[in-house]
Amino acid sequence: MSLLNYKSYDGLGLAKLVKDKEVQPVELVEEAIKLIEQENPRLNAVVHKMYEQAKNQCEKPIGGTFAGVPMLLKNITQEIKGEPMTMGSKLLHGYRAKEDSYYVTKFRQTGALLLGQTNIPEFALMGITEPKAYGPTRNPWNTEYTPGGSSGGAGAAVVSGMVPIAGANDGGGSIRIPAAYCGLFGLKPTRGRTPVGPKVGRNWQGASVDHVLTKTVRDSAAMLDELKVVEAAAAFHPPFVHENYLNIVEQKKNQSYTIAFSTLSPLGTEVDEECKEAVMKTAKLLEKLGHKVVEENAPVNGEQLAKSYMTMYFGEVAATLKEVEGLVNRKVKQKDVEPTTWLLGLLGRTISAEEFVLSLREWDKASFLMEQFHEKYDFYMTPTTATLPAKIGQLELKNSEKALIQIASKLRLGKTLHKIGIVDQLSKESLKRTPFTQLANLTGQPAMSTPLHRTESGLPVGVQFMAAKGREDILLQLASQLEQTDNWLHVNKAFTK
Repeated sequence: MSLLNYKSYDGLGLAKLVKDKEVQPVELVEEAIKLIEQENPRLNAVVHKMYEQAKNQCEKPIGGTFAGVPMLLKNITQEIKGEPMTMGSKLLHGYRAKEDSYYVTKFRQTGALLLGQTNIPEFALMGITEPKAYGPTRNPWNTEYTPGGSSGGAGAAVVSGMVPIAGANDGGGSIRIPAAYCGLFGLKPTRGRTPVGPKVGRNWQGASVDHVLTKTVRDSAAMLDELKVVEAAAAFHPPFVHENYLNIVEQKKNQSYTIAFSTLSPLGTEVDEECKEAVMKTAKLLEKLGHKVVEENAPVNGEQLAKSYMTMYFGEVAATLKEVEGLVNRKVKQKDVEPTTWLLGLLGRTISAEEFVLSLREWDKASFLMEQFHEKYDFYMTPTTATLPAKIGQLELKNSEKALIQIASKLRLGKTLHKIGIVDQLSKESLKRTPFTQLANLTGQPAMSTPLHRTESGLPVGVQFMAAKGREDILLQLASQLEQTDNWLHVNKAFTK
């Protein structure tokens, strides 16, 4: 198989070649390895390689929807027994997973061949992928720019053609942001739809959900068919589904929907004109396709939700650092982690139980409001991000900010930072580039980023759609329809030159 042919197939396409005995799994593995070795030096998408393990898998009988297809997993939560799980931090360089996570168990059952792990920001905390432990991952469309985060390594690996599918997760946009910046399809499923066990019954209080990044809609649908579970021990159980998601995509039914849209940031911050244009262009396309499109904002308090999201964010970082102490058998010190991580943990340790509970109640209020909203509208459409990708290093902390963190830590000023309003300022500053994605994480709704625009300079721009809880079916149905249009950016074609 030539290099050109491998990159032109999606996951299901490669699986069919294996099933029809036109190619052997080991040939696909060798082609993927060749591409990783060729592309990774400039992109830095893969941080741990499992070539021999993948080749050994080829010697055994392989079955499943994606039998024989090379794939990568994300370097957090997707634990592979005996392999490193550093979560993007130098602190955990000696740690190896004791068992497969439930997600990985389900992933293996698809027949996928695991070639390694992708780069993430430290503890998956940022919308860019520039960990000190591994260095930055670069966007294949233009290597001066970030592919987004936290699934940035996965995004770069898929769009460059190393693999057709890569594991990802999304706690505030970490599937959809890389999808937008890399020109991929990225679906965040309904809360509880995919595995979270065996160690925890929830990730980030239910905000974080695992799935994949893909080149095609059908790959995402087929993988969701394989990953969807009713997990008795999990904290959240989504609406039960009888549908086969791949069938929905392949049937290509063009049902008419009512779609609300907005280009206004829920934080009142600026939105790049290219991001607005992507939505407006898509609105016109949707009308041509027979859908009813109405401009209307989501009925939620964006700033209040941002605060409640950040309260959870701070608390989860503090809890993660505490948990990591058990893995490394010692107390975590400031020098062990990046300055931003330490600051977030510091702030998390000063949040009261009362504040944390009140913040979670805001999630429930928003959930009720959005369910009412979706009684009127099938979808809510926004830009996926408010800005184009940042340049590598653009969002690096200034020396003055690093000094402030040092002082705040030394003097234990976490509560003071809350009182004088720095936390509110930090929240807005942190989310202003990506203010649209967190809503679906807090309410538990499914949401997707679709590659429907590209700037004159060649950078992809994503358009986000949200639906009511449990309605991945209509999201995938709409995505399948949009995928057939000229607006859709087909990376298979763009990266097989």
